[in-house]
Amino acid sequence: MASMNIKKGSHWKYDVFLSFRGEDTRKNFTDHLYAALDQRGIIVFRDDKGLDRGKSISTGLLKAIQESRISIIVFSRNYAYSTWCLDELVEIVELKSTNGHQQLIFPIFYDVEPTVVRKQTASFGEAFSKHEETFRMNIEKVQKWRDALKKVANVSGWELKDRSESEFIVDIVKDILEMPSKIPAKSEIFKDLVGMDSCWNTLRFLMDKEPYGVRMIGICGMGGIGKTTLARVVYDLSSHEFEASSFLANVRGISEKGGLICLQKQLLSELLKLPDSSTRNVYDGLKMIGSRLRYRKVLLIIDDAFDLKRLESLAGKQEWFGPGSRIIITSRDEHLLMTHGVDEVHKLKALQDDEALQLFYKQAFKTNQPWKEYEQLSKYVVKYTGGLPLALKVLGSFLYGKTTKEWESAPKRLERESENEILDILKISFDGLRETEKKIFLDIACFYRGEDRDYVTKIIDYCDFDPVIGIRVLIDKSLIEISNGNRLRMHNLLQEMGQQIVKRQSPKEPGKRSRLWKEEDVHHVLTKNTLLLEEQDGLNPKSCNPETCLNAASRSLGPLQELSLLLSP
Repeated sequence: MASMNIKKGSHWKYDVFLSFRGEDTRKNFTDHLYAALDQRGIIVFRDDKGLDRGKSISTGLLKAIQESRISIIVFSRNYAYSTWCLDELVEIVELKSTNGHQQLIFPIFYDVEPTVVRKQTASFGEAFSKHEETFRMNIEKVQKWRDALKKVANVSGWELKDRSESEFIVDIVKDILEMPSKIPAKSEIFKDLVGMDSCWNTLRFLMDKEPYGVRMIGICGMGGIGKTTLARVVYDLSSHEFEASSFLANVRGISEKGGLICLQKQLLSELLKLPDSSTRNVYDGLKMIGSRLRYRKVLLIIDDAFDLKRLESLAGKQEWFGPGSRIIITSRDEHLLMTHGVDEVHKLKALQDDEALQLFYKQAFKTNQPWKEYEQLSKYVVKYTGGLPLALKVLGSFLYGKTTKEWESAPKRLERESENEILDILKISFDGLRETEKKIFLDIACFYRGEDRDYVTKIIDYCDFDPVIGIRVLIDKSLIEISNGNRLRMHNLLQEMGQQIVKRQSPKEPGKRSRLWKEEDVHHVLTKNTLLLEEQDGLNPKSCNPETCLNAASRSLGPLQELSLLLSP
């Protein structure tokens, strides 16, 4: 016999709480539904059974609602005439709001259409005309009833229409039996994550705005900051609230390999429940998405968006999707998200020191506490990562099981060059820049991190690099930030990535690199006379006059090194 198998230690006493108007459905539909659920091992509470004699029914019902994983509301034609049912509905909705969306609500539209419940027309409108007259001194109570009905009627549930009741009940039971695999416990999802619960709460708040409209929400931040992880949390915790859901992972990688049609097919297959779509090209896919989904409440996650045209081919307009739909887009490029017209952008930040240590311990020691002799070494590694989750995971996994001597050698290795797995992820953003933007980024990474924005703008403007737009692009792509004091901020690992790019231009001979910032490299170049002024930034070394060559050299050496050039014989 199949069962929902509530986990041992769970605070749920019941699988399902059945809410219904007794006069309408107790002796027919609700009774048959209860029997079918009970037969399949689903523990059900309904208000004419399960309460101990002698207890207040209101207190008992409230406790039963609190202890039920799922509340199913059976809307019948005369449901709204019952103030008891309406009060019970308000309690269910309010308890769901206070329980962090762990309790679920699903409506059954028995002999009434969803629009009648949502808009309170026909028999529901007549009932509320009487309520407004009866409760004219407490109109707030009536408004609570209206709001609760509208909220629940907007949730995807089951509608009988012209179907046979027996088939209808079979489908409901089947869907409920499948729900546990679709709804993982919140504690399980967050078990191996650090710092994600507050991010999830923020995203949930943004998603809950305008419940009957379509909302597009962006998640933005540098590579490795946790955008995909947060998007996956959103998907796992809320996909059950929608008629259909789709998670399009690694959009950048797939679409760059010519797989945009593949992404469109996945989207249509998952949101329309089709085995395969007949999409022949991107334009066909665009038309089908724009026409077939406008009446469906869907959750669509687009992970790692990087190009406006590709993004428009997947989720071009809000009108493409049905009321209540949510489109979540992750990207390193805030400007892309704003240009696409998202309603909100949530920017992810690096982990705080205590959270960073916690995540590192989980990876390096498989526990929440470090071994005593590793405590200071752990703090060094965490400081080096700057709270970047990707770096914490990679370095923690790399150091797991290694001796203290091997740990002690890690700082020297990291000073020379970081793990390629980290730098490769970060470099994706750099590779997407135009040439002038790359030069500005490298200048900041090598010379100007922490400097005043206006000061750096003047210097770079002298080189005709359009610094105002260039710096803005770097900000939008999460490569730099501006502090409250108008100074250029850059994550440690992004700076290291930039410096590694320059070093790899000539690993052994600093004079052949485009930029020098270390004192020993400058000394080597000046004493060995190995500075090579290659044709760059519009300069031809063969025709440089002394002043032009000095300017070019100063660009390669930076402000401090320019002084060394002027003072050298």
